[in-house]
Amino acid sequence: MEVKNAVIDSTIIILGIGLAISFLMAISLGANDAATPTDCAVGAGIISIKQAVLLFALFTGIGAVLQGFMVMKTIGKGIVPEIDLIGALTVSITAAVWVLICSYYGLDVSVTYASIGSVLGYGITAHGIERINLNIIQNVVLSWISSPFCSMAIAYTIYTVLRRILEKRPWTQKVQKIISIMLIGSLCFSAYSFGANDVGNATGVYVTVAEKLGKLPDYNAMLFLSILGAIGIAIGGLTWGRRVIETVAFRITRLDIIMGLAAEISNAIVVYLFTTIPYMLFGYGLPISTSLASNGSIIGVGLAKSYKSINTRTIMRLVITWIVTVPATAIICMILYNLIKMLTLII
Repeated sequence: MEVKNAVIDSTIIILGIGLAISFLMAISLGANDAATPTDCAVGAGIISIKQAVLLFALFTGIGAVLQGFMVMKTIGKGIVPEIDLIGALTVSITAAVWVLICSYYGLDVSVTYASIGSVLGYGITAHGIERINLNIIQNVVLSWISSPFCSMAIAYTIYTVLRRILEKRPWTQKVQKIISIMLIGSLCFSAYSFGANDVGNATGVYVTVAEKLGKLPDYNAMLFLSILGAIGIAIGGLTWGRRVIETVAFRITRLDIIMGLAAEISNAIVVYLFTTIPYMLFGYGLPISTSLASNGSIIGVGLAKSYKSINTRTIMRLVITWIVTVPATAIICMILYNLIKMLTLII
């Protein structure tokens, strides 16, 4: 009986530590990806960074609580058969540290890439590559490739249509005010979509762990993790969000109010559709890179206005970071998981 109680106590301690690190991951997610829904409104000069981040925190939390379970299920139970306590701990540490380092240097890294790369590293080490769900991986990779091009195309089209409509109308303060309100509204919708899609990156690895430990129904476990992730994301956005927002809002292309509206609407639509439609069809929401979708939309409006307005140097810097993220986090997670397993055996 004492041995059994000791095992339960140690399990609870490890879970508590893991959830704390997962909370750190949520903070790093908010710090890096606060730029995703806010970059266009800030870049267009409609709203301050502080005001944008407050709206980001509010609507991201709503999206995480209402629809976060859709993608959380994919990361926690779709890619690998299950994730044990040490695995969840390792995945969270790897992804959180990588994202925080990139955030410090103002790099809009894909948090989705970091999370998936870490889960892959764990899965290969703990379960073997043959037990990785390659169908899910294939769908996720396809979504990574298609989402920025979708947002780019939609943003290009919306901006072109808006510009033609507004060319026939006099540019008055009333027109500017209406577009400004629409841009802030699209920021809120984009933040909601971001919360629904990205909260799984922070807490998805604990879905199976929380269910086993507390014997919670599937939805209740994910709801608890969604709330935890939403709080962490809000804290990260409010504290460190400025660095990456400035990179994306001002250094890819100079945004005017119409460009900002077209880009933000397209980003919100793409993220929301990739979250909800696959879940409705297959039972797994796709964890796309919201960073790529956002940047793709900004590039789209930049191309629609003039290809010369695009800062290719900034884009290449971001692309290199995205490419390196998956293999780097996978390798780090594999090494870290083996080290922690060895330590637990020694202790």
